[in-house]
Amino acid sequence: MSTAEKRIFVQDENCPIRNVVVHIGDKWSVLIVFALVDGADRFNSLKKRIEGISQRMLTQTLRDLERDGYVLRTVYPEVPVKVEYELTELGRGLAKAAWGLVSWADQHLDDVKQARSDYDLRKE
Repeated sequence: MSTAEKRIFVQDENCPIRNVVVHIGDKWSVLIVFALVDGADRFNSLKKRIEGISQRMLTQTLRDLERDGYVLRTVYPEVPVKVEYELTELGRGLAKAAWGLVSWADQHLDDVKQARSDYDLRKE
């Protein structure tokens, strides 16, 4: 394939990779989406289930996922206030699409670890 035929990734809001994929390709978004696949959950439960995530990062990532339409935040008028998060139809579609990548990662984790180890040995 010649240079002229290779895809160009433009820097504008209409590029699906830059505008959509980058937002879900961070460290936490896909983990949160998969934590919500089984149904609605509360903030503290999510925090316990996603080891290593800080309260601040969980809050921000949930807000980002809600803003992009993947997560619905429901506040119940109770004392104390009850808040639940669940996937929207768009979020369930994202989970379904991301499942292929997650399955691939599960099947190839050992291969990736070996490649990293081989690379690190070559660089020493």
